[in-house]
Amino acid sequence: MSPPLQPVVSELIELLSLERLEDNLFRGQSRDIGTKYVFGGQVLGQALSAAQATMEQPRDAHSLHAYFLRAGDIEHPIVYHVDRTRDGGTFSVRRVTAIQHGQVIFFCAASFQEHEDGGEHQLSMPEVPKPEDIEPAPAIPPEVLATLPTKVQRWLDRMGPFEFRHVYPRDELNPPKRPPFQQVWFRLAEKVGDAPELHRALLAYASDFHLLGTATFPHGISYYQPNVQMASLDHALWFHRPFRADDWLLYSIDSPSAQGSRGLARGLIYDRHGQLVASTAQEGLIRVTADKSSAHVPASK
Repeated sequence: MSPPLQPVVSELIELLSLERLEDNLFRGQSRDIGTKYVFGGQVLGQALSAAQATMEQPRDAHSLHAYFLRAGDIEHPIVYHVDRTRDGGTFSVRRVTAIQHGQVIFFCAASFQEHEDGGEHQLSMPEVPKPEDIEPAPAIPPEVLATLPTKVQRWLDRMGPFEFRHVYPRDELNPPKRPPFQQVWFRLAEKVGDAPELHRALLAYASDFHLLGTATFPHGISYYQPNVQMASLDHALWFHRPFRADDWLLYSIDSPSAQGSRGLARGLIYDRHGQLVASTAQEGLIRVTADKSSAHVPASK
């Protein structure tokens, strides 16, 4: 018998395992992880789980394109409606709408494909230290943590289900200006089952960490600063090759542009053997306010 999972890992697995209300209707719970609103990665992972649950052919998700329309309420569940838009010869498309308090807060389209052989190429993985050679980030001293807003304290003091090791760490509480690039190793904190659908939903959840934040690097700002507002506007995710979310993955991120209070970030995700397994892109709101009391920890970073 396998040992029980850590509570934060089992909670995340449960979070991505939706309650089926009807053939195309699902309900997902929400979790407060220290953000003011529902974490964007949670909605991404749950929406993908809902779409995958309606697939009757042996087809794997290869892309997901999503828009965040309204902030999600942490205190209430989210209902996901799946439209079985098309089942073709080798491809299927699902549209997922997330509803809370009678309003659409998010929608996405996900595409699935039967396995096919064809030509292959990929960009090489950046040369970076192995995750075992990078020290975990040190804990924030209690006296520093105590000076931060309560929500920020809970976010920073929480041991989440994913481990992160930054190749080039940045002090998010006192951020320097630097080029908009970063590489982050990450993995689920414990081994889980082999179902590829679960690992894709887990990667969708994790892909929302650190992505948009890369667009703040040249400006010397951070989402922990009280006058900085940040939130995801859209999110795209492509799955290229098989992977496990409980093995180390390298997230190589860059931000080619920021303008109009919006930042664009792109990411390539490699396994530890150098295989490119997924790609991401996201545009998000990055707004610096005059009133330092009006900002908040974002729903998605």
